[in-house]
Amino acid sequence: MESAVSTSTQVPDEFDRNVPRICGVCGDKATGFHFNAMTCEGCKGFFRRSMKRKASFTCPFNGSCTITKDNRRHCQACRLKRCLDIGMMKEFILTDEEVQRKKELIQRRKDEEAQKEAQKPRLSEEQRSIIDTLVDAHHKTYDDSYSDFSRFRPPVREGPVTRSASRAASLHSLSDASSDSFSHSPESGDRKMNLSNLLMMYQEQGLSSSPDSKEDEGTGLSMLPHLADLVSYSIQKVIGFAKMIPGFRELTAEDQIALLKSSAIEVIMLRSNQSFSLEDMSWSCGGPEFKYCVNDVTKAGHTLDLLEPLVKFQVGLKKLNLHEEEHVLLMAICLLSPDRPGVQDHERVEALQDRLSEVLQAYIRAHHPGGRLLYAKMIQKLADLRSLNEEHSKQYRSLSFQPEHSMQLTPLVLEVFGGQVT
Repeated sequence: MESAVSTSTQVPDEFDRNVPRICGVCGDKATGFHFNAMTCEGCKGFFRRSMKRKASFTCPFNGSCTITKDNRRHCQACRLKRCLDIGMMKEFILTDEEVQRKKELIQRRKDEEAQKEAQKPRLSEEQRSIIDTLVDAHHKTYDDSYSDFSRFRPPVREGPVTRSASRAASLHSLSDASSDSFSHSPESGDRKMNLSNLLMMYQEQGLSSSPDSKEDEGTGLSMLPHLADLVSYSIQKVIGFAKMIPGFRELTAEDQIALLKSSAIEVIMLRSNQSFSLEDMSWSCGGPEFKYCVNDVTKAGHTLDLLEPLVKFQVGLKKLNLHEEEHVLLMAICLLSPDRPGVQDHERVEALQDRLSEVLQAYIRAHHPGGRLLYAKMIQKLADLRSLNEEHSKQYRSLSFQPEHSMQLTPLVLEVFGGQVT
């Protein structure tokens, strides 16, 4: 009599996972290989019980019953014969002791995994809240479309900046400025908004970025007007970010200003790593017009004494592959340094910085596998930034002493970098 199911036996290594699993005994849905054959749970249990009891069955018919899912209980003899025919082996059956040991091993492994999960470093709700606040602050103050760059005085990579090009960019910027924007013009008089006022009135949108320069012809530093606007714009965004750091607003206005003046360029350098490319060692801020290489920055008055270590810093920071959370925490820690010149309440600033440092270390432990040395490397980057800051101050002073160049700078740049104590 022809069997209702195939009598072929498949070896586990040859099993095609895309083919539906069918029990080789009764044709029911199989759950895997049991005792060397593909079977369902019912036939697996039947074979185990029969072998353990050393059962002897007799077929009431002619010994050739067709075994199906519906009738598999009708003839135990033919069902057991079918089990053996498809390759099920009693040698594969575990003893009661072996079954118990296997269950205990499985449970022990589950317990170990649960213990490991329970011991895994986790962030507290407060730490998670601080990180979420800083990430949100960064998103609100860093526009990765760089759409505002078109409002700066245009980049000129060869030759002097023309009066018409500069005037056009300034007028475009001023026409879009909101009522609480500040003027970059050195001649703005009463309308000039200094850093102190900006701290009081900073808002997320509406801050103008382009000075209405009228004296930019003839300069030998063709990129200075554009990059001065870029830096001025970046300072505004750093101020906005700082005001959203938990605890920063509770500091005195004098300490807020002291921290911003001395750390602004360092935070700008950290921010710029987001646009830095390891492929060509340039900063890409949108279209080709706003892609900056080292040569462009030399045309704004800076020398390789600053730019070579700056590029080295950017490369090293990029290779750390920081998570966004780590990046924003590093910026906040950089800004809240109690040893900045002019800071009066050192203990309060230090307490804020220590809290952020603890959050950063907790985050690295919880979310950055293999980051055992990462925190130390990040802190080293802060030391590198101090050296870059010092060199930037030297080059800025040299630039600002030349009237034909200092007149290209914005009032905010002049105030932030001109009043630094080194």
